[in-house]
Amino acid sequence: MTSWITVCDTCKREGWAESGAAQTDGEVLAALVEAAAEGQEQVRTRRVSCTMGCDRACNVVVQSAGKLCYSLGKFEPTEEDAAAIVEYAAKHAQSETGQVPFREWPQGVKGHFVSRHAPLPATE
Repeated sequence: MTSWITVCDTCKREGWAESGAAQTDGEVLAALVEAAAEGQEQVRTRRVSCTMGCDRACNVVVQSAGKLCYSLGKFEPTEEDAAAIVEYAAKHAQSETGQVPFREWPQGVKGHFVSRHAPLPATE
C-alpha cells in the first residue's frame, strides 16, 4: 500500500528571514524529498502550506489509509534528511499497520517524531 509524505512547504527554520534565501526551508526540503522519492513505487509525495508545527520546522507527515500516521519535525533541508524521511516512509508502506519497529528506523528520523495518529475509522 502507498504511503504519502506530506511536506510543509511554508516551514521556515530560525534565522530564515535573515538568510536572504529565495525559498522557504520547507520548499527546499520538499524538493529534496520529491527527488529522493523518485522511483519508489510505494511512496508518494505532496506539499501543503502549513502543518501548524512552526516551532519544529521543517515538518512532514507520513500517512497511509488504514494505518498509523506520524508527524515528524525539526529536519534540516538536506539530502541526508530527505533520504531518511523517504526510507522511513518506504518502511511505513511495507508495514501492515504503519508501525515500524524502532530497530528499523533510519538514524536520520530518530528524535524527529512529534506525534502518532490513529487511523481513521473505515467509512460505509
